[in-house]
Amino acid sequence: MIKKGDFVKICYTAKLEDGTVIDSTDENVAKEHRIYTEGARYGDIIVVVGEGHVVQGLDEALEGKEVGYKGSIEVPPEKAFGEYNPDNREFVSISKFRERPIPGQRVRIGDKVGTVEKVIGRRVIVDYNHPLAGKKIIFDFEIKEKIEGIDEKIKSLFTIYTGREINVKIEDSKAIIEVPKDAVFSQYFMLGKFTILNQIFKHIPEINEVVFVERFEREKQEETQEKSQLDKT
Repeated sequence: MIKKGDFVKICYTAKLEDGTVIDSTDENVAKEHRIYTEGARYGDIIVVVGEGHVVQGLDEALEGKEVGYKGSIEVPPEKAFGEYNPDNREFVSISKFRERPIPGQRVRIGDKVGTVEKVIGRRVIVDYNHPLAGKKIIFDFEIKEKIEGIDEKIKSLFTIYTGREINVKIEDSKAIIEVPKDAVFSQYFMLGKFTILNQIFKHIPEINEVVFVERFEREKQEETQEKSQLDKT
């Protein structure tokens, strides 16, 4: 049985009560329903049960199931994207926008993200509710696999929190992780790294130490230039 803390590989398609498909891990389904996002990662995903990697209702539905389970779950708004709050809207001066906003446009105002509801003269009504707030979401999902390998669990955490693939070597209770060469310049990766550390120590009791290795190699072109300069002298 699947329990909290388990690493499981799943696939799903999410839709509204009227059958409108709003999300899917299947690229073909996304294209069929015109919700495909260029550059997005499609295919089965790995989640740590109970860690909120999917909406609460789907997360809870994974518990107690077995690998191979296929089924549907209706998730109420409070366990999906929240209830709709009519007070979570405000008038914003049009001067806050670089270009004239249009209804339906997603915008950032200060530290909040919302949707342009209406433009009235020099004022804009911005709705800060999630676009799916107040909606019941139906998930058709399948539990494909339970991840058992320590190295695969660590790789999964990096995919979840940074979207990057890494190499990891396990030596007794130590995990040696090679940081991708360009990742050291990514703030997103560096912030995700500390979350991953906490997740490793929380969910992988076999690991007591984590070592990050940054590897840099001299470029062959540079070596050739240096050799050429030495030959000239």
